[in-house]
Amino acid sequence: MGLWEINTDTLAGSRFVVSPLAETTATLKALERATAAHPAERAWLDLHLPAYRERLAGDPLTALTVRAALGATWNADYLTPPPVHEGEASFAEELRPIRETPPDEAREHLTVSLGGPLPPELHRDDLPERTAGILEWVWTHTVLPSWPRRRRIIEADVLARTAQLSRGGWAGALDGLRPGMRWLGESRLQVNTHDYPPRSVSGARLMFVPVTHRYAWVAWDASWRHLAVVYPCSGTLAETEGPVPEALGRLLGAGRAGVLVLLDTPKSTTQLVALTGQGLGSVGRHLRVLLDARLVARRRTGRSVLYYRTAAGDVLVTAQQDA
Repeated sequence: MGLWEINTDTLAGSRFVVSPLAETTATLKALERATAAHPAERAWLDLHLPAYRERLAGDPLTALTVRAALGATWNADYLTPPPVHEGEASFAEELRPIRETPPDEAREHLTVSLGGPLPPELHRDDLPERTAGILEWVWTHTVLPSWPRRRRIIEADVLARTAQLSRGGWAGALDGLRPGMRWLGESRLQVNTHDYPPRSVSGARLMFVPVTHRYAWVAWDASWRHLAVVYPCSGTLAETEGPVPEALGRLLGAGRAGVLVLLDTPKSTTQLVALTGQGLGSVGRHLRVLLDARLVARRRTGRSVLYYRTAAGDVLVTAQQDA
């Protein structure tokens, strides 16, 4: 599955999409692996990991199913159906194919992801329902409460990738999208480093799906008419977490302080709108004040204007975070 042969029409028709299910599956992976990529994720794990472990301790069969489905090198195929809508589907709509997976098919996929025979306890017909149930729990308890923020981060990543696409074409946008992925030219997309024969996917609908955790995978349906590349949002966006320091909010106003905190790395006005949820006019006014106060500066990169914190802005934010 390492190389996909894609014609021009398939690539031109590909889309970036938001997937609540992909975000939930990536969150399930984060909870199961229990390792953090940055301090914000560590704080998130400390908050949610106890409840997740308690949920699985009370349901050992589901715990065993999850461990089998999230194999060391391969996900069970039925766990990761690709999006089939160009627009954003609801979580319930995306979950339905998992719940409706035939039991024999689920056991076959779990055998592959586990890399060996299934434990006797998993020779049962309710594995798809158990899988759907734990994903539903993760969505309800750990994703849904922060979904507006996560969605803004995902949308900001899509905006950044789209701008990159306009500047450097698909080669620039796809190289480094996920580990092991790069555009090789001549209609060849390396999706991972697995040593499998090339697969022609011309004519399929290809979706690129960002998630806020660092996990990545590829997915397809049984007909190979719908494909997805799930990839992690860029680190500087994914690390955007946590409240604005209270004192900084009182000093500058919550909205303006939020913009200043986000500018630890350069961002465009459009990205700031997506990340903060504030309107374009509000973000523009905040930036003008911060520019006048010399807390941020700006530079032009191609057709984009990027804003970033000055040394004075760094001192102000750091002082409040360390207080």
